Amino acid sequence: MAINGLTPREIVKELDKYIIGQDDAKRAVAVALRNRSRRQNVPEELREEVAPKNIIMIGPTGVGKTEIARRLAKLAQSPFSKVEATKFTEVGYVGRDVESMIRDLTGMAVNMVRSEEMQKVEDKAAKAAEDRILDLLLPKPKSRRKKEEDSALAEVSLDIEVIEKERRETTREKLRKQFQEGKLDHRTVEIEVKESGMPNVEVFAAAGLEGFDLNFSEIFSNLIPPKVNRRKVKVSEARQILAQEEAHKMIDMEKVTQMAIKKVEESGIIFLDEIDKITGAEGSTGPDVSREGVQRDILPIVEGSTVATRYGHVRTDHILFIAAGTFHHSKPSDLIPELQGRFPIRVELSSLTEKDFKRILTEPASALIKQYVALLATEGIEVTFFSDAIDEMAKIAWEVNEGTENIGARRLHTILERVMEEISFNAPEEGGKITIDVAYVRQRLEKVAKDEDLSRYIL
Repeated sequence: MAINGLTPREIVKELDKYIIGQDDAKRAVAVALRNRSRRQNVPEELREEVAPKNIIMIGPTGVGKTEIARRLAKLAQSPFSKVEATKFTEVGYVGRDVESMIRDLTGMAVNMVRSEEMQKVEDKAAKAAEDRILDLLLPKPKSRRKKEEDSALAEVSLDIEVIEKERRETTREKLRKQFQEGKLDHRTVEIEVKESGMPNVEVFAAAGLEGFDLNFSEIFSNLIPPKVNRRKVKVSEARQILAQEEAHKMIDMEKVTQMAIKKVEESGIIFLDEIDKITGAEGSTGPDVSREGVQRDILPIVEGSTVATRYGHVRTDHILFIAAGTFHHSKPSDLIPELQGRFPIRVELSSLTEKDFKRILTEPASALIKQYVALLATEGIEVTFFSDAIDEMAKIAWEVNEGTENIGARRLHTILERVMEEISFNAPEEGGKITIDVAYVRQRLEKVAKDEDLSRYIL
């Protein structure tokens, strides 16, 4: 779906298909995304000055912060990377190389563009693979092969050559028809598959040197020729292998790299999770110094800088950053002022209610109950959830969250898995129709839900 054609209201409507509630957060990301497409239509002299409206999402775990960002990137068909802010504190006061988030994002963009370009040549690649397989099924005639190998052999008469050529073309077209109809899929052919002559050995850089990205496979790829292996495979498998190989030949990797870098710079999205874990109270010392150092390392990336990657230099000026954190023991104002100023939009996500849990179980396009029904349908089992059973699961999920640790919608995975455990185990042998009512849900959950100690370990 082309994001340029969607208004903020339509973007929110698309997000509503997968995420329940959190309307303020959806509106914020929809406006931020729409502003990116608006920026493309701004006069060029002003375009570079329009900075992205970065967002901080504040809310408890499991309420949809990550899912909103992930679905937004998928909707916009943008390169997307999720990184943990705490990852940059492991090394100590210096912190890990924060530029690695840009390198990861660029690598994802290259893979994305490569896939798009390969899809464009899919038909041509399939045709080329078809011709190669027909060459394997119908080798050249012996007389012609000898003629090509030894020019001293006597020439075959022109008339015989014409007849042989026509006969071979007729046979080839018959084989082509059978191939396209799938009648040759069971046949076995021998194909050549190129493999790297260098084993895939990576060197893990020392602390603070992650930016060097040492990889022996890339360093020596041009020194050691690729190894060619001959494999006997079914025609159906050869079709896929050779089509992939032909598609790789048809795309221009230099063009792919340039397009990927532009895609990162113009539409990349980075989700910076657990940003609250790198905040420290004002005037504190000790580990908090390390946290502030990490913030200062992240600042130039968010402000806009140029990062060297294996694919080329990438500017971060217009990458959209969406930060998120629970902020239980801190607040956004505990971030250094410079970083606060780079996240002008702040949205608070609310805790999920019992009503929200019921909607999450049934309404989204990929709702949990729909997933379980589809999974068991593969075993020939038709599962029906009564409305009162869904109400009971939502109620128990909310009560356990309130009584123990609040993990939001993730509690529903545990609840539903507990309810469906017995059915899933016996599914291959039993089959048929199964109905799940409130009595069955209570039977599976009531004892555990009432015992707070059991709830902590099981639910």
